[in-house]
Amino acid sequence: MARQTVAALLVAALLLAGCADDDADPGAEDTASPQAPTSEASAPSEPPSSDASSEPTSEAPAGPPRVVGTVASGLATPWGLDFLPDGRAVVTERDTARVLVVTPPEDGRGEGQVLEVGRVPETAPQGEAGLLGVAVSPDFETDRLLYFYVCTADDNQVVRAELDGRRLGEPEPVLSGIPNGFIHDGGRLEFGPDGFLYVSTGEVGEPALARERGGYAGKILRITTEGDPAPGNPFGDEVWSWGHRNVQGLAFDDAGRLWASEFGQDSSDELNLIEAGADYGWPDAEGEGGGPGQVDPALTWSTDEASPSGLAHLDGQLWMAALQGERLWRITLDGRRARAPRAFLTGEHGRLRTVAVAPDGMLWVTTSNRDGRGDPAPEDDRILVVSPG
Repeated sequence: MARQTVAALLVAALLLAGCADDDADPGAEDTASPQAPTSEASAPSEPPSSDASSEPTSEAPAGPPRVVGTVASGLATPWGLDFLPDGRAVVTERDTARVLVVTPPEDGRGEGQVLEVGRVPETAPQGEAGLLGVAVSPDFETDRLLYFYVCTADDNQVVRAELDGRRLGEPEPVLSGIPNGFIHDGGRLEFGPDGFLYVSTGEVGEPALARERGGYAGKILRITTEGDPAPGNPFGDEVWSWGHRNVQGLAFDDAGRLWASEFGQDSSDELNLIEAGADYGWPDAEGEGGGPGQVDPALTWSTDEASPSGLAHLDGQLWMAALQGERLWRITLDGRRARAPRAFLTGEHGRLRTVAVAPDGMLWVTTSNRDGRGDPAPEDDRILVVSPG
């Protein structure tokens, strides 16, 4: 189905429809006293793709976001979500290791078609580990490749596989040797405007690993499609930034700047503006107050307001899904500054895991109520279609 057709159908549907995180104790959430969001990160150098010129302030949409439909239901902890060039979505399930292709309904009403195209057999689910992020190749129309972040019995890996019609091919390792664990496995994948793959990892519950500058744990990595260090990386290896606890969301703004959402521990979840080579302080600091040479977050939240997971950018706004907070955050970007965070859908749909921008400008938001920490409704887990306002 052509991208234009899919977009038109979804628009038609709109007209008709009018722990503190995933953390150490499965089944328990960290708690913390409320903390007002704070703003403005200290910033070293711009990434190569960034535009450091001054920019006008982006204003929030006129109206509040609203759920206008459900495109899929009855899923089991959907984790990764990315769109194919034809408007269909590729979705991963964390614990089943299933790879799904979701086609929006042709008549623009009701749910779409959910097709299992394969599984990633290397997946070894445990705790927060399993089949996590997915990224569609920028050259998908010619190479048919999908990239996955998978937790195996021995390590975490980035693998790729060809989607041939209705069947997923044999996965091929791209980058292996990322430390794995029961918790804090990272797992988000995002292709940047530079064509390189950005990979978020966690410190697997061992904070000291985030301070090992040369290791893979507690980092954001930047690699080629073959798994090599990308040209221009600050240290000559795969590491792009370090000192992270557990990055769960990655998004690029219109100027090519990279933003990341990150789980805190007891007091402060974070939104960070990511700089090449920068140290984000964990475990020396949680939230603001890092030492010399460490970058403070752009915004922080108390852990009961957020436990931030997926992150997406649309028209000068960041959209951040919250697990324990059970809400969708909208954040206005003003150049390098993040400001005016506002929560929507609070408590209405349970835990929200991933948010992605569909080709028609709608937001697709996944629930995560069957991940062992939620209170699932009979139709959970779902992919909600959200009008941004």
